[in-house]
Amino acid sequence: MSIIATYDSKIFYNPGNRYCVIRVKSADTSIPEKARSAGRYKDHLIRFTAVGYELPLTDAVDLELDGEWVNGKYGLQLQVEQWREIVPKTEDGVESYLGSGLIKGIGEKTAAEIVARFGMNTFEILEKNPERLLEIRGITERRLEDIKSSYAENRMLQDLMNLLAPFKLTPKTALKIYQHFGPSSLEILKKSPFELCQISGFGFRRVDAIVQKSGGSLNDPMRIRGAVHCALGEAKSKKGHLFLPREALYKAALKLLNERVPLPELRIRQEELESVLQDMILGGVVVLVKDNVYSPAAFSQEDETARRIALRLVEPLSKENVEEELEDVKQQFGLTPSEKQEIAVKTAFRYNTSIITGSPGTGKTTVLKMILEVYRKLHADRKIVLMAPTGRASRRMAESTGFEDAKTMHSSLGLVGEEDEETTKKEALLDAGLIIIDEFSMVDMWLAMKFFTRLGEKTKIVMVGDPDQLPSVGAGNVFHELIQCGLIPVTVLDQIFRQSKDSLIAYNAKFINEGTSKLYYGNDFVFMDSDSQEETSEMIMELYLQEVAEHGIEKVQILSPFRSEGAAAVEQLNAVIRELVNPYCSEEEEIRLGAKNFRVGDRIMQTKNIERVSNGDLGFIRYIKETEDGQRIGMDFGGNRQLEYSIEDMVNLDHAYATTIHKAMGSEYDTIIMPIVKAHSIMLYRNLLYTGITRAKKKVILIGQKSILFMAIHKTDISKRNTLLGARICLYYKAFVRSAGLPVREPMEELKYAG
Repeated sequence: MSIIATYDSKIFYNPGNRYCVIRVKSADTSIPEKARSAGRYKDHLIRFTAVGYELPLTDAVDLELDGEWVNGKYGLQLQVEQWREIVPKTEDGVESYLGSGLIKGIGEKTAAEIVARFGMNTFEILEKNPERLLEIRGITERRLEDIKSSYAENRMLQDLMNLLAPFKLTPKTALKIYQHFGPSSLEILKKSPFELCQISGFGFRRVDAIVQKSGGSLNDPMRIRGAVHCALGEAKSKKGHLFLPREALYKAALKLLNERVPLPELRIRQEELESVLQDMILGGVVVLVKDNVYSPAAFSQEDETARRIALRLVEPLSKENVEEELEDVKQQFGLTPSEKQEIAVKTAFRYNTSIITGSPGTGKTTVLKMILEVYRKLHADRKIVLMAPTGRASRRMAESTGFEDAKTMHSSLGLVGEEDEETTKKEALLDAGLIIIDEFSMVDMWLAMKFFTRLGEKTKIVMVGDPDQLPSVGAGNVFHELIQCGLIPVTVLDQIFRQSKDSLIAYNAKFINEGTSKLYYGNDFVFMDSDSQEETSEMIMELYLQEVAEHGIEKVQILSPFRSEGAAAVEQLNAVIRELVNPYCSEEEEIRLGAKNFRVGDRIMQTKNIERVSNGDLGFIRYIKETEDGQRIGMDFGGNRQLEYSIEDMVNLDHAYATTIHKAMGSEYDTIIMPIVKAHSIMLYRNLLYTGITRAKKKVILIGQKSILFMAIHKTDISKRNTLLGARICLYYKAFVRSAGLPVREPMEELKYAG
């Protein structure tokens, strides 16, 4: 059904997905009595509740709402499936619409001047001759571009929302589609909704179910293309693969195509899939390399990164003798480095690209301090840049080296978003003589490509990390591939220095990494037996309160392998612990955002990079207050990072009394508490366990069953990630040295990682 209505007031609005519950007014007498507001109004219009996505929160425009009447929280309400703005029929209406803030670059004063000049032809001017807006005083070329893009984007997003109404799009997803397909979005998706399978969040099953309801053909080549895109996307997001071997792709795509087809004779055959895939290869829709199939984006990331690294490896080396400067630094700081530590320093100056690895406690920080001081003595006028993949890792790097200006890689590269919604503030080469990157094992293929394409020829880089930790959350296995290619010098630090000699954390980490289950237990490495997940949860809560009372909440962290599986998972632990350490005080000190509920005093984690706070940063909510602009929330992330958030900003927060081990990568805490229970055994394997316990500086408390612990130690993560970065580096290297007439050097056996 279709109803003409106008916005009246806001009942609820979720800024994260733009979901709205609004009250609207209409003269339509077909509105059911049960849906009508009981109040009487001077305009005699009927008020009712409408729910949907991105409904305009302004009465400057009338709306045509299509949907169904459903019973909801606010009684009988209109579930809006599609909507469109009705072009105002008066000059006052046009002026009100333009000045409503819906179009970037046009305020109330400018709107009045535009309508005074163009009258009822204003929308025709906006769509067909927007350059005429330059006739309006104050509209510059730059401002005109803002107006044009904002107006076009608004119209396109609304059209996309209407076209894809069955998918219940959020505006953020509609924008993602528009950014992916560009101005041709509508035309492409009208021809084949299966192209949506290229977009994160649109699984093949979701698209296929809706298309089949509309009478789509099971044998439609576009359907098969969608399954191919989805198979490659799932392999990347779930397994970290950059490509799938052709046979593996056939298997995954056919499973998607046929899993809901009941009759064998209707199922897609491999011959049909092979034919469509061949057309996709010839059309450049996917990339085939030695029987391995990539998406164009994944192939470009791997190929460009390999090419850039190979170019660095064939550059002439400017070897520097650092013996004298190194001796000065050792005496200056009273250091007695091991042989491996000295080799690491000298290697950093002998090559323009080098790697330093080692488990916690093996002296990586000491090596970095020596490299920094030697470089300062040699090149006092050249810039040094320190960076790490996460904010916590970069701040820890600054604290340990004394070099205050360490930053995240995103910040250093001018990236303000994640891979699927990136925007770059600057594209210039990094201005530095020396760059040191810590926690490099966390760098995925996309971030590696961004980094290596921004390096200058004369910039020396040192990559530091622990290859035995979990691989990057994003696709690829960059650090491992760089080590294994054999062309980059690698120094492995294997002597334990950190912590007192009777500390067990570093030694047990080494044993776990070697697959040895005979661990040492004592005051700083504790195992407590528990028979069930529920009992484990209760013990965790008791121990957490004890440790926090003794050491402070910022120094104690619970790490769990699972986010939501059972009582000892992150979400359940957060819910219970929050009530113990920060119970309800008053309604004014709480704020609800969908399923999330935050209150003053909560320990929280940022889940998205913004200008001053990084994904994974921990902090506290200090206040909630009402202002003229709505509720404002005071956030404290430590140091000088006290920020004031709006409701919209809160969607990027989670509670953080407990976090997953993956989320803790790059962080360190004095004490970590970790459940080791049977229900989590599918996730418990050696490098996850190793990563978890190496987050602790002073104390590890494990709670659960030792049989599960021993099983995890002997269970290696066998899911090898499909990537050819190392092999591609070698191929490019050989091609470059041959074209330069240089002798081809085989991978350096003495420089290979031997771990």
